[in-house]
Amino acid sequence: MPARALEPAGIALVDKPAGPSSFAVVAQIRRMTGARTGHAGTLDPFATGLLVVLSGRATKIAPRLVGLDKRYLTTVDLTATTTTGDPEGDVVERHDPPEELDLDAVRGVVELPVPAASAVKIGGERAYRLHRRGVEVEMPLRRSTVYALEVVDRDDTTVTLDLRVSSGTYVRAIAAALGGHCRALRRTEVGPFSVEDAVAPAAFTPQCLIPETEALAAL
Repeated sequence: MPARALEPAGIALVDKPAGPSSFAVVAQIRRMTGARTGHAGTLDPFATGLLVVLSGRATKIAPRLVGLDKRYLTTVDLTATTTTGDPEGDVVERHDPPEELDLDAVRGVVELPVPAASAVKIGGERAYRLHRRGVEVEMPLRRSTVYALEVVDRDDTTVTLDLRVSSGTYVRAIAAALGGHCRALRRTEVGPFSVEDAVAPAAFTPQCLIPETEALAAL
């Protein structure tokens, strides 16, 4: 890589909108900086919120950031499950919402099936590609930790949850365990970084980059 690809260097806190993939947002930042660009964990296209983008020589600290805990705000539709655990999938089953939710079952250390529409490899191929072709496979269980889970709002058909979870946790799997699917999902924190300090992709400029030394000092 040419030396110029190492600058500008730093961490960008980006508020991803619903629709584009995380890779599309990273590519947009790359076009604006001309630098080597990476990320510290993706978001599904339907999801919004904090995307930590690494620019230039700061890409080398990605291993320090990808394992940070995450915080999410999600609205779960309790009347149906879907093939993907989100609004983009086909409805698998419709049912009446439960009167009571067993939230203790999804607190602490949990083992839940990885959603079919995920980047996990099954037999050497990404699960989401198999899913798109209609190939049914048994998804592996993933162990993760739900450090905190609180009800923010509840109505007749949905519940809104505020969760703090370990890296690699699929919130869609938690929604499925509760008998529903994620209608909306927003990442609000990655470790010490907050979406309140993030900028929209269109508003990003290189001046928004946080120096890597400052970012590491916050860990």
